[in-house]
Amino acid sequence: MKDAIERKVRESHEVGARFFEDNAATLETCVHALVERFRRGGRLLVLGNGGSACDAAHVAVEFVHPIVEKRKPLPAAALTNDMAVLTAIGNDADFSAVFERQLGVLGRAEDAALGISTSGASSNVLRGLTAAKRAGMLTIGFAGRDGGRMPDVCDHCFVVKTWSIHRVQETHTLLLHLLWDLVHVAMGEDDVL
Repeated sequence: MKDAIERKVRESHEVGARFFEDNAATLETCVHALVERFRRGGRLLVLGNGGSACDAAHVAVEFVHPIVEKRKPLPAAALTNDMAVLTAIGNDADFSAVFERQLGVLGRAEDAALGISTSGASSNVLRGLTAAKRAGMLTIGFAGRDGGRMPDVCDHCFVVKTWSIHRVQETHTLLLHLLWDLVHVAMGEDDVL
């Protein structure tokens, strides 16, 4: 078991290191675009399924309730959190429409939408991002594997190129923390982390 533990930790580190080497410049560009949305009064609306729904909630709470003293709260919401809305749309229309319909009502052109899908192929996330892009929102995607169709519907798409869902999710967690942190740094706050 010790060998397996060490191998999996090594794999996680290698996947993450390779990903951030390949995506550092894109992340910087994305951070500045998101900062511009916040400065214009926009919000970050986040969507995902399963573990990615948990990541969506995680991103939103980081922005709304910063754990670092003196960091400014920023408006964000996970569109996964209202079970009544999700189940009503899923039941009355189609589960693939749950984010598209919410963004159609709640999204504004100055907002940003972040879709998280470990495969890049979640139909409801893709439809949500497509609706957000159509509305003029900034679209950001966190994906895995080969990215699926997500790069086609995002202004900024981050694809963790592995078929291991766990390695994708581990890298997405670091990515969401960096996105949150760097937005604050780009807004002129101290780089304390």
